[in-house]
Amino acid sequence: MRRRSFICAGIGAMAAVATIAARSGMRRHSGAALAFGTTIGITLMHDDARQAQLAIEDALSAAQSVDRLMSIYNRASQVYQLNRDGVLARPHPHLLAVLAQARELSRLSDGAFDITVQPLWQTFSAAAQQSALPSDQQRRRAHGLVDWRQLDFDSRQARLRGAGMAITLNGLAQGYAADLALAAVQARGVRHALIDAGEFVARGRRRGADPWTLGVRDPREADALAATLYIDGCGVATSGDYEAAFTPDFAHHHIFDPALGDSPTELASVTVLAPNGMLADGLSTAFMVMGRDRARAMAAQLPGVDLMTIDKQGGVWRSATFPPTA
Repeated sequence: MRRRSFICAGIGAMAAVATIAARSGMRRHSGAALAFGTTIGITLMHDDARQAQLAIEDALSAAQSVDRLMSIYNRASQVYQLNRDGVLARPHPHLLAVLAQARELSRLSDGAFDITVQPLWQTFSAAAQQSALPSDQQRRRAHGLVDWRQLDFDSRQARLRGAGMAITLNGLAQGYAADLALAAVQARGVRHALIDAGEFVARGRRRGADPWTLGVRDPREADALAATLYIDGCGVATSGDYEAAFTPDFAHHHIFDPALGDSPTELASVTVLAPNGMLADGLSTAFMVMGRDRARAMAAQLPGVDLMTIDKQGGVWRSATFPPTA
């Protein structure tokens, strides 16, 4: 799954938290677990320690369940089985929800978002193990297997029409996991929470009147920030060419343009704010493929969506209502 694109700015000094706790009864609670090949984390403010702990356990369990269903590596996952067999009986409702979002994003983006790009990832990854790029013939063969319209699904089965086709939900699953985790903490009565499943969702405040804070990393300097965001009531996701690059110049990386059969050439990173984590996750991938101008036009038509793009020359563009940066 996707590697970290954000740096959490954290809750603040413990002395400050203690002061708030004494005034309001709110205390900071946190927990973490392994999923998506990384560590996922839950941070919340709540006045009942027992309920807070139960909320964290429920949230982590919900996120891990998405990983178990949608991993492309776990032989027991439904996505692995679909890729292996070309057909899957009785898809889980969570998988159906993510597949439906994928289809809608493919339609809205005119195919720029496409979960059937997995053969391209496999082909480039195999070549990278030999410190090479795929041959033109290898790339054309993989490219010929990419077409989101060749995936059929309903509650009875999911089916890939073409032999050798495969899907990846890496552009949606972590955002969906964050959404489920947030729903789990809210079901326990928690109103102030930050969910980090590789993509982020946040509700309420981190302490007092202070909003949750995220730092967006610079696409070319791993220890530098391109922006610091104050967020509440939204999902946040970043896609970048640096996350899994096949070449040192970042020209070839883990995001693929389905029209090219290779990586998009304009942008180094895209950060998206959206009403939920899954939509932010998917749009960040779609917008990387579409480039700034097409992404800007599409975002303007979607309620509650804002974006920041950074091109390969370092040029930054933000939509008009993108949150002010600290």
